[in-house]
Amino acid sequence: MPQISTDFQGQTVITTFEMTPGTAHDLMEALEDAYTNFIRHQPGFLGAGLHMNDAQTRIANYSKWLKREDYQAMLRSPEMRERNRRIAQLCRGFEPVMYEVQAVF
Repeated sequence: MPQISTDFQGQTVITTFEMTPGTAHDLMEALEDAYTNFIRHQPGFLGAGLHMNDAQTRIANYSKWLKREDYQAMLRSPEMRERNRRIAQLCRGFEPVMYEVQAVF
């Protein structure tokens, strides 16, 4: 499980996905498969968590990477590009955003 700390020197990425309740579980399965069979094996991957809201209209993904370049290389890989095409069909849209931790309580 990823630990959140202000002294973390790597890259934090939070991705939000918007979908309908009808596709929520299919999307979650696609994301779980991506992490289980591909993403977690990529250089620089440190950990991630997937969260779904009660209404099943949003999924939030928190991931940690050793370096920004590691995350970008994973996204550019042919396998992840293909997986993202499938993921895009299951949701209205998704947006990965890179963050730096500013405070932890």
